[in-house]
Amino acid sequence: MRILFVHQNFPGQFKFLAPALAADPANQVLAMTMRRVTAENWQGVRLVPYAAERGSAKGVHPWVSDFEAKTIRGEACFRAALRLKAQGFSPEVIIAHPGWGESMFLKEVWPEAKLGIYCEFYYHREGTDVGFDPEFPSKSDADACRLRLKNLNNLLHFQVADAGLSPTAWQKSTFPEPFRSTISVIHDGIDTEVVAPNANIALTLGGNVVLTKKEEIITFVNRNLEPYRGYHIFMRALPEILRRRPTARVLIVGGDKVSYGAKPESDRTWKEIFACEVRPQISDSEWARVHFLGNIPYLQFISLLQLSTVHLYLTYPFVLSWSLLEAMSVGCAIVASDTSPVHEAIRHDVTGQLVNFFDVGGVTEKVCALLDNPAERARLGANARAYARNNYDLKSFCLPRQLAWVKGLADGTLFATP
Repeated sequence: MRILFVHQNFPGQFKFLAPALAADPANQVLAMTMRRVTAENWQGVRLVPYAAERGSAKGVHPWVSDFEAKTIRGEACFRAALRLKAQGFSPEVIIAHPGWGESMFLKEVWPEAKLGIYCEFYYHREGTDVGFDPEFPSKSDADACRLRLKNLNNLLHFQVADAGLSPTAWQKSTFPEPFRSTISVIHDGIDTEVVAPNANIALTLGGNVVLTKKEEIITFVNRNLEPYRGYHIFMRALPEILRRRPTARVLIVGGDKVSYGAKPESDRTWKEIFACEVRPQISDSEWARVHFLGNIPYLQFISLLQLSTVHLYLTYPFVLSWSLLEAMSVGCAIVASDTSPVHEAIRHDVTGQLVNFFDVGGVTEKVCALLDNPAERARLGANARAYARNNYDLKSFCLPRQLAWVKGLADGTLFATP
């Protein structure tokens, strides 16, 4: 097959699928990306970088500014596709993440190609992330109007896409019918052979602190430290956790930017805001046991999970993080928020412990109770790993289904999976 991937920051969610398809010498696999690349080829995939030729205009109506940005990216991808077509490339299958608008006009270039889109999230004014956290209410009645227009990109893709692919059933459920029925649920996959327990793991912090599994380690991981992933709840639980666990170290992974939701109204980051809020409740000696690690390399991140005594994962009703499934694959004892996306992976008292997202005291109690109970940690961790291997393993479960999905997309025999 001739296969074209489209992702603003390729490979993104296609980091396993694209190389697997390229490994077949009968396939010709290209990827269009707005990311700057230093090579023409990545794991057998020919990279086709392109850039927007204009920026957003001043004075655009705020309700449509998001769609204007997506249109600009879509135009850039459209013109790059025209150049590819002029060079003789005509894909049979296009697999795109439409979230930034790039793939919006590709059917105008290759109308006969089958288009499969990665269905990550459909916006709602209630029942998902918006309005979930009363601490951060909507600032305007017009936000509901803006949110409806934010789905324009999704709706335009529904008109031309042949099928969808979603990593979780909950994410699929956010999409409306009739398109929802075309979406297959197949996770991107976790390499559970690599992301595995390691009883002998050691991690060095700051060049002089060596941590092993003999220490009591609490881990918390976000792409960026922000309310969508419960950073504020975690920080408010921290003073009591540190007081009750005098030898525990807390390892916090995450950047200072915003991945989801709104930026703070002040010039400070969310990380600074909530660290400053709780710092007066934490002594200097206790604060010395809190380690903000920023964004770390992937292998170091896996080592951190392997080291974890208790791992805490909190999220709004939003896209499920890979990090939760990686923590399960490692065999972590997990305390997670009792929110809809989490329920697919964490069954209370089976693969982890669930706690009300907003219950700071409950978070403290759950974490400390697990720290006191090594047998329970071992049971939950073993169950979590078994569940990850049975339901999210890359090689035995997810990748074969993804490849079958691509084949079905190409030959028109694809049926959505529940």
